[in-house]
Amino acid sequence: MVQRSPQIIAFFFRLFTLFFWLSLLFPQTPALAGTGSRFPLYTVIVPNVRFWEKVYGTYTSRQGILHDKNDLSIIYGVVDLVDWNTPAAARINKKLIKLARRRYKAILTDLGHGKRPRTREEKRIAALFAHKRHGGFLKARDNIRLQIGQKDSFRKGVIRSGAYMRTIKSIFRSYGLPLELAYLPHVESSFNPKAHSKAGAVGLWQFTRITGKDFMTINDVLDERYDPVLSSRAAAKLLKKNYQQLGSWPLALTAYNYGRPGMVRALNQRKTYTNIFKNHHTGLFKFAARNFYSEFLAAFHTARRMEKDRSLIRNRPAATFTIRMKGYADFDRIRRFLKISATDLARLNPALQHPVLVGKKYIPKGYHLRLPATPSIRRRAKKLGSRFFHARQIRDRVYIVRRGDTISSIGKKFGVSSHSLIRANHLNSRGVIHIGQRLRLPPRRVGRHKDTIVILEDRAKYKP
Repeated sequence: MVQRSPQIIAFFFRLFTLFFWLSLLFPQTPALAGTGSRFPLYTVIVPNVRFWEKVYGTYTSRQGILHDKNDLSIIYGVVDLVDWNTPAAARINKKLIKLARRRYKAILTDLGHGKRPRTREEKRIAALFAHKRHGGFLKARDNIRLQIGQKDSFRKGVIRSGAYMRTIKSIFRSYGLPLELAYLPHVESSFNPKAHSKAGAVGLWQFTRITGKDFMTINDVLDERYDPVLSSRAAAKLLKKNYQQLGSWPLALTAYNYGRPGMVRALNQRKTYTNIFKNHHTGLFKFAARNFYSEFLAAFHTARRMEKDRSLIRNRPAATFTIRMKGYADFDRIRRFLKISATDLARLNPALQHPVLVGKKYIPKGYHLRLPATPSIRRRAKKLGSRFFHARQIRDRVYIVRRGDTISSIGKKFGVSSHSLIRANHLNSRGVIHIGQRLRLPPRRVGRHKDTIVILEDRAKYKP
């Protein structure tokens, strides 16, 4: 019979204890991820999750990561960039990235043509492809992708999240959704409610106009995508609908980016998330859609880790209350009576659009106006009588397009810019119109008050 020393027995006991506690602390590790988990970390996406954790938690916006777009475990190098706020930063950084990309392409080309690696850099890159043939180097040469680090902006997002997280979790709890989903805006907008993308997605949850209209009011008076509370309710409805149709959160979250119909088709063809991740290739299912669930997992874990940092003080929710508009109301008249600046009232009610803020449209009937929760404003709000409300909304000025009209000629005729006409009627950038089309004519004035103009300019800022 083999005798084991007390030291060996103690060592194995400590080892067993360590694995036991690790299984409790990290139930989503690849070896332990189970199909019953709501947010499993599948083995196939581990390199992607690790990559995005580095993007969110290690590399800053002063660093550009050059990597393989298909295999995120392959990182060629990190380019140090100049501060984006310095003069000519975009041009300088573009050149730095171009030079680095050219260097790695040259190395991959040489390796692909059979040249033996000699320098330390060549040997390091060759080692990334230890199990690939020469053709793999040449294919990888055209798959180099740039990712700017986000640690600094992600940290700011965690700070901003404090103002909204409690409300979002409360909304999601009421819809029976996992509270982990409240961290999704870290991926979408860095918790910036004024964020908008080049694709036209706006707000905390980055709804496009088409998708947003299924769950919110979006017109020239209200755009609820900008309101953190209203858009969070819409996000809860969309996520719940995705889950009910697709049956798992990895699929439901991917559908949030890719679209539910496309995800249903992918599921019918590939049967599982992992098969979709590995084998689904269409014109629309590209890098962003394939990586969306991995980004969510990375953002969730990075945010939770940052939240434990005592030096990071998160924003607090504003103390507010709401009153329901009993009729249509003039924005300026209401704010003057309540003694609130136009900037503050617009900031607390980001769904109210430009025509309302400049007095060309009324605050709509039934709208829940959010106000600062001060005793004086509460008292004044109780005194808002019928004299402040109107029975009807202000009618639009409408023009019917005739033969020979252009956006430019119509704008000159009515004293408005082509850009404002395009924006008011949600036309494409070229302003294409057709005979018989009804065009809404925007107001001639930019704004009636300095503080109103400030909030309009602030809303127009682009958040990448």
